[in-house]
Amino acid sequence: MASLLAFPLLTLVLLHSVAISTRADLPGTWDLLVADAGIASMHTAVTRFNTVVLLDRTNIGPSRKMLRRGHCRNDPNDAVLKHDCYAHSVQFDPNTNQIRPLMILTDTWCSSGQFLPDGTLLQTGGDLDGVRKIRKFHPCDAAGSCDWVELDDVELTDGRWYATNQILPDGSVIIVGGRGANTVEYYPPRNGVVELKFLADVEDTQMDNLYPYVHLLPNGHLFIFANNKAVSYDHVTDKVAREYPPLDGGPRNYPSAGSSAMLALEGDYSMAVIVVCGGAQYGAFIQKSTETPAHGSCGRIVATSTDPVWEMEDMPFGRIMGDMVMLPTGEVLVINGAQAGTQGFELASDPCLYPLVYRPDQPVGLRFMTLNPGTVPRMYHSTANLLPDGRVLIAGSNPHYFYKFNAEFPTELRLEAFSPEYLGPDRANLRPVIEEVLETVRYGERFDVLVSVPLSVVGIVEVNLGTAPFATHSFSQGQRLVKLAVTPSVADGDGRYKISCVAPPNGMVAPPGYYMAFAVNQGVPSVARWVHLVS
Repeated sequence: MASLLAFPLLTLVLLHSVAISTRADLPGTWDLLVADAGIASMHTAVTRFNTVVLLDRTNIGPSRKMLRRGHCRNDPNDAVLKHDCYAHSVQFDPNTNQIRPLMILTDTWCSSGQFLPDGTLLQTGGDLDGVRKIRKFHPCDAAGSCDWVELDDVELTDGRWYATNQILPDGSVIIVGGRGANTVEYYPPRNGVVELKFLADVEDTQMDNLYPYVHLLPNGHLFIFANNKAVSYDHVTDKVAREYPPLDGGPRNYPSAGSSAMLALEGDYSMAVIVVCGGAQYGAFIQKSTETPAHGSCGRIVATSTDPVWEMEDMPFGRIMGDMVMLPTGEVLVINGAQAGTQGFELASDPCLYPLVYRPDQPVGLRFMTLNPGTVPRMYHSTANLLPDGRVLIAGSNPHYFYKFNAEFPTELRLEAFSPEYLGPDRANLRPVIEEVLETVRYGERFDVLVSVPLSVVGIVEVNLGTAPFATHSFSQGQRLVKLAVTPSVADGDGRYKISCVAPPNGMVAPPGYYMAFAVNQGVPSVARWVHLVS
């Protein structure tokens, strides 16, 4: 009898061991960077000084980080704190894991942003007193005292809540949509607002046209996706240039958002491929259903084709609120989110802890690979951003109207880093180090990059330029990776190699600004060096 009882017990132990082994064998590793960042980051951006700006909303009550003494915010219209001495934005230094409070004055709830050509973070809109506000953050090194500046001499023409920003080839920024704003406008301002009827046409009874996915195509037009449809928009004439076929699978934008990314631009830069993945089922938001399964379908389209069609495939998991992060290799990390419900406060369940990597060059059915799961649910209001060292910073998650720590999915103040497989110790001897690179590069310029590698180089070492996007609500505004034309590396002695590169030809391929330049050897990226691309 004892032996019979021992058998199922042994079986359970073996199954548990297999489960642990299987989890440990999946690619990627997780690290806790900061146990308490002070705020739950709703918006996140990496600066050219290798610091990170984390931004919540102002009317959320007490955070866990105090402002500097004597720098409180006074707002008689704030329903929670009229005299607010708490930080709602912070600067994070990944090198030291130190947090510095920043001061934001107007409400940034569900706002938008983009880096300007000089490296300044432009931040627009929000709610209440912030809905028409334009703000700037001029970044500085980690020891500096830079802070938010709220502009008083210019404001948005339309209120922008849940809008999307995208830098343009000339360095200006287009601001697209927002709740009740089916228009576009520009910074610096030009001719007020322009109606974009497309946004009104795709709005349904639960909206589903907010935070539209906007990608600058290498032909200069904008790919604008909202709900389940997309158009090519000519920002010079402010006209819709073409319509794309609808994407099957239901709504894809807020409050039903999956995510979207434009794949790496390469070769002659004439082709742009857009991927849209995941989303909530229509009706989940209206019904406030936390249990309705998310869908896991993905559409992929060649946006520059003369006859574009959506190619469909499925992720291993249904997912809403996932973030798509362009890795230095050209692969895409899908991370964060939930497997049921919809966007909004208290409206999702079943966190999706397993990241995925999307491998664009693989055939349909083999593109997704499941990675090592995390342990921290990252639900509504989570972010994911590529760091210059190749890790991905994971921040935020606050599915509650205020901060709430005693809940099934509590307000999340921890900062984590996910390290993709390319950072594993078994690949350390392949990892290049950029020894020399120009700090400023002009369009079309030929220049050399000097790298060192522990093992002898076999094959081409890529040099890829990646933007630092503004991540919020499952979409990285302005995200872009450009693979430069390179010649085979030439040995320069002592394990060093010289690579000849050609900068992007124009601002349609790569808008002016600061880029993370990665050398990639056999799928393993270097730590990035910042390069300023100018006309």
